[in-house]
Amino acid sequence: MPAPEPRVLLRGGHVLTPGRDDATALAVEGGTVRWVGRDDDAAAWTADATEVVELDGALVTPGFVDAHVHLASTGLAQRGVDLTTARSGREALDLLTAHVRAHGADVVVIGHGWDDSTWPDDRPTRAQLDHVLQGRIGYLSRIDSHSALVSSSLVDADPSIVTSAGWRDDGWVERDAHHRCRLALDAAIPATQRREAIGRALGSAAAAGLVSVHELGAPHLSEETDFAVVASLLAERPLPEVVGYWGEPEAWELAERHGLAGLAGDLCCDGAVGSRTAALLEPYADDAGSGHLYLERDEVAAHVVACTGRGLQAGFHVIGDAAVATVLAGFADAAEVVGLDVLRAARHRLEHLELVDVAAVAEVARLGLHASVQPCFDSTWGGPGGLYERRLGTARALRMNPFAELAAAGVPLAFGSDAPVTPFGAWPAVRAAVEHRTPGQGIGLDAAIAAHTVAGWRAARRDDGHGVLAVGHPASYAVWDAPEGVTSAGAWEAARATCRLPAPVCRTTVHDGRVLHDSTG
Repeated sequence: MPAPEPRVLLRGGHVLTPGRDDATALAVEGGTVRWVGRDDDAAAWTADATEVVELDGALVTPGFVDAHVHLASTGLAQRGVDLTTARSGREALDLLTAHVRAHGADVVVIGHGWDDSTWPDDRPTRAQLDHVLQGRIGYLSRIDSHSALVSSSLVDADPSIVTSAGWRDDGWVERDAHHRCRLALDAAIPATQRREAIGRALGSAAAAGLVSVHELGAPHLSEETDFAVVASLLAERPLPEVVGYWGEPEAWELAERHGLAGLAGDLCCDGAVGSRTAALLEPYADDAGSGHLYLERDEVAAHVVACTGRGLQAGFHVIGDAAVATVLAGFADAAEVVGLDVLRAARHRLEHLELVDVAAVAEVARLGLHASVQPCFDSTWGGPGGLYERRLGTARALRMNPFAELAAAGVPLAFGSDAPVTPFGAWPAVRAAVEHRTPGQGIGLDAAIAAHTVAGWRAARRDDGHGVLAVGHPASYAVWDAPEGVTSAGAWEAARATCRLPAPVCRTTVHDGRVLHDSTG
């Protein structure tokens, strides 16, 4: 006879559950929520529980979902040089020098996060990188991950880099040259280091209260074998569930081989605003160029029709308004072929969807597309004087990431980080969505939490009850230590109106009844 399922009672906190604001306790049996209510009504569960967890005022939420991540890149960046604090090209070189001194045995040096948009001096050159790295392979990605600075040793690994579009002799790479550098970098990283990086990233996700992540792979971003690595890691120990996507047309066998949800995600229609590669209808405010369009309308339509016919999700990376127009026109053409109702039912995706006018918002809603968006992009680059305004001018900057407008039109929003572009972190994203830097574009706290929980499952076409803490639903939740001064359910309710408390710290993460993270020891 099999052993009985463990019965766990959590009490003395505040439980986010639909339809009531007074829940302080939660009972879980195996992988399912069996009861939600008040401590005073938990006597029967207290008597039968195999474990009682005293919450001491902690908040219990559904487990969060990050709808856009890059696991290997995130793990490698966590091990590499953090350049997010560099306030000049000189500081970036100093950080790189310190890293090389501390990790002298590394033959591959990876850095991430530099942002030269406010630097008082020039970004480092290839010659300067070579001087610091002394023959090591060096790859330093800009914060948006759509351009990088690279060393000569990386360029030497593939001579075609210097003849590719987007190459500059000072070591700056974008577009095709950047993609080729990424491929050369992947080839230089040992398989053991890559596996370690993926495991590290998944562990960090669990510690951030995430029970699931959507891995956005693509030939220019990652290795197909990453999906097999993920499967082996999940078989070894409890980690967040991974929903896989691959950004490559016609990769049908690859999708079947790894059980992917779609050929979607970073199938790029354009680049990024910071690197001036996002495709715009009018030139950048601080540059004569208008970015780069990587796909045409007919290519979008053909891919959407093919994916729809095979039961896979299609989706595209789309940021600039020219790219938005191109992708939406392609989806509209596809709807004429497969039928609008069939297209809507497929839950195809748009990643980022940043510069969107009123007509485009209505068209996204009409086509039934899910928007996988990153609120921390707005908190990082939005607002007066921010990167969006410097690159695009005030009028276009105010149209970036119109969350309230999209939500009001009925567009489903699923939140993510685009890690390593911004770090894993549920509450920073929730707060960024509530406190949007463009007046009128913020959404309510409950809606923001839903966008980072249940909406992530629905964006992956999962309607199995995940993302909601209610009786009969999966026991996937996160326990958050209350910020200082927040010791009661009433205080949490007051916080719902403002979302201005310090971000709580994740104490425990549980998915389908299995503990992924526990900081209590």
